[in-house]
Amino acid sequence: MNTLKPSTGTTASASLQQAQTTALLALLNLNTTAGASQSLSLSSSGPHSRASTPAPPQAATAAPVWKVLVLDEQSKDVLATVLRVQDLRDMGVTLHVQLHANRPALTDVPAVYLVSPTLANIQRIAEDLANNLYESFYLNFTSPLPRAILEELAALVAKDGTQELITQVLDQYLDFLVPSPSLFSLLGPLKASSTTQPRSPTSGFKGSPFGPYSSYSTLNAPQTTESEIEEEIERIASGMFSVVATTGQIPYIRCPRGNAAEMVAKKLEQKIRDQLLGSSRGGGGVFSQGEGGIGSLTRPLLVIMDRNIDLVSMLSHSWTYQALVHDVLEMRLNRVTVTTTENSRQAKKSYDLDSKDFFWAKNAANPFPQVAEDIDTELSRYKQDAADITRSTGVSDMSDVSQIDLSSNAQHLKMAITALPELTARKATIDTHMNIATALLSSIKARGLDELFQLEEGIGKQSPAAILETLRHPPSGSSPTGMDRLRLVIIYYLSLPQSNPLSKEHIAEMEGELKKAGVTDGLKAFEYVRKVREIMQMSTMGGSIVGGDKGGSSIVAGWEGGFGALSNRFTDRLKEGGFDNLLSGVKNFLPQSKNLPVTRLVEALMDPSSAATQALQDTDEYLFLDPRQPRSTQTSGVGKGKRMVHSEGIVFVVGGGSYVEYTNLMEWAGRAGTSGGGAKKVTYGSTEILSPEEFVGVLESLGGSS
Repeated sequence: MNTLKPSTGTTASASLQQAQTTALLALLNLNTTAGASQSLSLSSSGPHSRASTPAPPQAATAAPVWKVLVLDEQSKDVLATVLRVQDLRDMGVTLHVQLHANRPALTDVPAVYLVSPTLANIQRIAEDLANNLYESFYLNFTSPLPRAILEELAALVAKDGTQELITQVLDQYLDFLVPSPSLFSLLGPLKASSTTQPRSPTSGFKGSPFGPYSSYSTLNAPQTTESEIEEEIERIASGMFSVVATTGQIPYIRCPRGNAAEMVAKKLEQKIRDQLLGSSRGGGGVFSQGEGGIGSLTRPLLVIMDRNIDLVSMLSHSWTYQALVHDVLEMRLNRVTVTTTENSRQAKKSYDLDSKDFFWAKNAANPFPQVAEDIDTELSRYKQDAADITRSTGVSDMSDVSQIDLSSNAQHLKMAITALPELTARKATIDTHMNIATALLSSIKARGLDELFQLEEGIGKQSPAAILETLRHPPSGSSPTGMDRLRLVIIYYLSLPQSNPLSKEHIAEMEGELKKAGVTDGLKAFEYVRKVREIMQMSTMGGSIVGGDKGGSSIVAGWEGGFGALSNRFTDRLKEGGFDNLLSGVKNFLPQSKNLPVTRLVEALMDPSSAATQALQDTDEYLFLDPRQPRSTQTSGVGKGKRMVHSEGIVFVVGGGSYVEYTNLMEWAGRAGTSGGGAKKVTYGSTEILSPEEFVGVLESLGGSS
């Protein structure tokens, strides 16, 4: 049996999603690069080299080797975010099955395993070997296999005498999810502690089927022990090492002092140092020799931050498409579930949204009014293309193409058949987003989300009386949920400066209004936030979101006509899609362009010449860690590491991330490339991506345990 850690590298232009996809394709190709770099449009232009134990040679032009893919729950989620069933078939996977399910023997085909390195998984693999289920076994683990578990596997295999069936055993460094090209989150722990996990708020909580894991809760719960904190820091650092290894680049590391971010940064730096030391002794290694790797002069910046830097971004109402979908609808692993009413019965429909969805790729980060107009544009283009075909072929409808007279319209039939698959797929995509937009618009009108977003845009300018009036008498006849009102109150509380805090009387009044709206246990979240602010003396955790930021044009330049001007055109054009008069009465406004706290700090670290003075002063004290340099030469935020310009960065938040924060960071990166500061390539990640309601649940659980 051979055991080898794969060498990982990728081109600097590839996104993290491309790098992970290419690694998965190589894995499915039995860890040979011959076929992995040619199959899918999502993969990067160059091969993602991963050294492996010798595998049977396979020519680039040969048909794929037919195989079985065996997964566990965690690895299934990894594949689900970047690959579809058709992609698996293209790589020769005829059957994908769960490791712990009952499976029939297929003794004439090889099996590729991709599972987590747990004792239960190892024992089941040994059982499969003993039962001779497959012709050969290619064992891949999502993260490095601990020595104790590796020895257990070796002992079980030796006992049964099945070592000849094993072709490969590889650590793949794939224990993270990449739902978007520049967005990632870590996999949850293999065994989560039930005592420190978020409970569901009493009204409208919609987490994943298994409940969201929260590192913020684990790291901040008073009952968490030192050993549990150490275990959590180790888990996060190991996940981040997988991300860094997949990019193949050795980053500079910056982080604030005195919190979980510093602990993760130092642990990660040590892991990278250990890997470099091992590779220097001839042990291979996961870092490339090319650009960004060993010996490179151009390296990315890794910024590790603590969630307590800004809690407001986790709770804010949004007006961009992706953030709205994640907030309002059920979204997990790029699958969106929409509840519809048909014949007086409620039914749920699910839609897969990923980078292969042209409309999602184009509009995920756009303001909702722009998305609505683009649906209009795409529908008009589809209708025009369909009309061109029907007119040239003489049929009245696309569904009648099969009725064309072959004797007189052979050329037109060929043209129609060629265009039909693309048109059908495009129409399905348009219908998907029309249905999603309909559901969003219904919630916007019912809950007054446009009013709430506009109020939060200028939250620092509001008085306690204005907030209380909104709680008592929501504008425009809308009816925000209790959760919406609770989020508004917490955001307002955090946005006030420490010099002018909310009085106890106003707090009591707001809590009274929340109770009238049905908020009960949720008040524990508000209580916890007040305690945290008092203890940490967080002067303006969310105050910096108030007002516009210097530089940068509006995110929606050219939309001065607003949502009202759009409504009439959009409604008239989309009546057939179920939008009849749905847009009427929605607030006429568009979002401002401004940097959220994390974005301001990242700007100071990556583009100091464009940053605000306060952000520069804050980040000058950040630790600077360089895994390639001897520890004796390390600086602590001065000298070389103080103010450097970086074109590529990874931003990682310990304790949870949000689509609001992600979208804001990507917007800044796009602006930086057009304002003369040089193009910025930024990847955003967190321990987990939580919806606002899920994060309220985290705060509530902490409030109940404190």
